[in-house]
Amino acid sequence: MSASRPQTNDAELIRALVEQWAEAVRRKDMDGILRHHAPDFIMFDVPPPLQSRGIEAYRDTWPLFFAASPQPPVFEIVDLKITAGTDVAFAIALMRCLVVADGKSSDLDFRLTIGFEKIAGQWTFMHEHHSVPATD
Repeated sequence: MSASRPQTNDAELIRALVEQWAEAVRRKDMDGILRHHAPDFIMFDVPPPLQSRGIEAYRDTWPLFFAASPQPPVFEIVDLKITAGTDVAFAIALMRCLVVADGKSSDLDFRLTIGFEKIAGQWTFMHEHHSVPATD
C-alpha cells in the first residue's frame, strides 16, 4: 500500500462527514449537525457573534440560520476539496444557501473552511470558518 492511500481513504471519510453534516442541516437535525463536532469546537461565522467557542455556543447559532431560511432549508455544497494528513485535515468548500428577508428569498453564496483532528481514531470537526466576499 502506498503512503498516500490512507490519506485518500481519510479524505473520503471526511467528505462523507461533511455531506452528512450538510444533510443534517437540511433536515434541521441538531443531533446530526453536532454529531462529529468536538466539545471545544470554535466557529467564525458571517453574522454575529464574531466567534462561537464550545459546542453549546455553536448550537445556539443555528436558530438564527433556520429563522432566516425557507422550509426546508437550502444548504448546498457546490464544490468541496479535502486535504488529509495523518491526524489533521482541512476541507474548503463553496456553499449556497437561501435566505428569506422581508418575504423575499435570495441566494447566499459563501466560503467554508473546516479544520479536523483525528481523535481516538475518528475525524472530528474542530473549527468552521464561514465567510463572504467583502462588498462596498
